[in-house]
Amino acid sequence: MTITQLKYVLAVAEHQNFTKAAQKTFVTQPTLSMQIQKLEEELSIQIFDRTKKPIELTAIGKKIVNQARNIVNEADRMQDVVDQEKGFIGGVFKLGIIPTVMPTLLPMFLKNFTKRYGKVQLKIEELTTDEIIHKIKDGHLDAAIAATPLEIESIKERVLYYEPFVGYIPEHHRLFDKQKIEGKDLDLDDILLLEDGHCFRDGVVNLCKASKLQAGDSFQLESGSFETLIKLSNEGLGMTLLPFLHTLDIPNEQKSYLRYFTEPSPAREVSLLYNKNELKLQIINALYESISGVIRGAIAFQDVKIISPKAKN
Repeated sequence: MTITQLKYVLAVAEHQNFTKAAQKTFVTQPTLSMQIQKLEEELSIQIFDRTKKPIELTAIGKKIVNQARNIVNEADRMQDVVDQEKGFIGGVFKLGIIPTVMPTLLPMFLKNFTKRYGKVQLKIEELTTDEIIHKIKDGHLDAAIAATPLEIESIKERVLYYEPFVGYIPEHHRLFDKQKIEGKDLDLDDILLLEDGHCFRDGVVNLCKASKLQAGDSFQLESGSFETLIKLSNEGLGMTLLPFLHTLDIPNEQKSYLRYFTEPSPAREVSLLYNKNELKLQIINALYESISGVIRGAIAFQDVKIISPKAKN
């Protein structure tokens, strides 16, 4: 049994296809198939049911994959142990970022970080919170940036900043004449929301003290981007709420549509997430310091009330 064989097994389990798994592991399909067959013969079991399309794990195969994942992750961490002992800040680092944070935060710190820590090879993915949680647990991510609190036992949350919600209220909207808005002013019936699956959407819904839009609502429109929500709002289809950092890029002629909340302002907590057993702490610390440094200059301190991204019963 070799680490390479276990990596091949994990690749097939993930892609449910020998050809795709071979492509992802940069070997020929016959080589991959032969190595997995050798492992199955050595263990006297069948890991995959090859009669199914797509290929499926057998009952014992599922247990083998779980154990293989642990073994491969631990083997990959051997270099991390050495790097941590030496204080070396470098190597491949896989970072996930939620969609409502990536477009505004990434340009703020990425250039300076890569310039200062040139030996770190960042691999960045835009992922939903659910995808981030699974990938951190499975060892496919070293860290992530997402809205918290999530309160998951195996995942460490290190708060980066608190980002206030800001109202975007066009002319002729019922709230346009208000200089400051409050949570009680909001009504889900005239708020344009991000589509389901975005934690910022969940935060807005929680702020409005409702778990979901009622089936009898006369109008419901959701989008995947803040830019679309702003355009729709400008067309008179309702107001929307934006994270503070997103408002920094709004054209000057539209800034008159921004309305801030009375304090304590509703805000989301954005944190750096990583497995509690993570060994690449030197890179995590470098990321934390880089992001915190630029954020301090962008978000002035104010009294905030954290709105959880988790749905409330």
